[in-house]
Amino acid sequence: MWYNKIETSLSNSPKKLAKLKTTYFCQNCGAQSGKWIGKCPSCNEWNTYVEEVVSKGTDSKTPGIASTSTQRAAKPQLVDEINLSEQHRIPVYDKELSRVLGGGIVPGSLILFGGEPGIGKSTLMLQIAINLKNLKVLYVSGEESEQQIRMRAERIVANAGPKTDATKLFGSCYVLTETSTQNIFKQIELLEPNLLIVDSIQTLHSAHIESSPGSVSQIRGCAGDLLKYAKETATPVFLIGHITKEGSIAGPKVLEHMVDTVLQFEGDRHHVYRILRSTKNRFGSTSEIGIYEMSGSGLSEVSNPSEVLLSNR
Repeated sequence: MWYNKIETSLSNSPKKLAKLKTTYFCQNCGAQSGKWIGKCPSCNEWNTYVEEVVSKGTDSKTPGIASTSTQRAAKPQLVDEINLSEQHRIPVYDKELSRVLGGGIVPGSLILFGGEPGIGKSTLMLQIAINLKNLKVLYVSGEESEQQIRMRAERIVANAGPKTDATKLFGSCYVLTETSTQNIFKQIELLEPNLLIVDSIQTLHSAHIESSPGSVSQIRGCAGDLLKYAKETATPVFLIGHITKEGSIAGPKVLEHMVDTVLQFEGDRHHVYRILRSTKNRFGSTSEIGIYEMSGSGLSEVSNPSEVLLSNR
């Protein structure tokens, strides 16, 4: 019959794809709108709205977190029943960074580390990773290859003496060149590091978000996954971020509200001195600064700033 042929042809035809839902996001402040707007009403910037695909993944669980033994279910507690035991901080060899952070790295904290291109962000973070000898550190890079990171590590430890034992020179620092958060969390689940460094947050992308890396949706989603991992496993996470031409950290402002600490690395890259300051710190003061001197073998601490900043007559 003719209607049987029509029914068969309809059943064999490909299904119509669902229409993708898109939203316009401001690339400066993260505000969203259902249609394109020339001027953002939140930050008053012009031509910053970009259309992005909004799709919610079916699996909202972050890989590598549910299987950890340190995960605990949150339960409501009375205020007087909360334990006030002193929180242990992870000591770092760098006195300048330790003072700016408030005495060390707090377990489970999410730290955003921003600075201009070429200022020395990756060098300082690699120095921290190499010198934490007793900790297993995972350095995730989405901008450089393993060979480039190894060359920088060689320059950092150039003055450390004869290269007899690589473990003593480079510590327990593991390098992973990956940008997919799904693959990163798989390696985290296998390695179980004590400290995670991501260089940089603008290069990461998640398969559950249908937008390009560096967009507002990707930055917010990837930072949310890393925040969940840090809090549930008590693993501190450093996020390296880029700086816009106005001097603020690139990406939505909600990223600065999500993290526990925001560090700014400032200075003129044509000169040797750098200043590390904290613009937000939930575990310490924001009035402390650290001073470094850039050399061929990395960044060295300036223990006596008066000798540098005051001119001798």
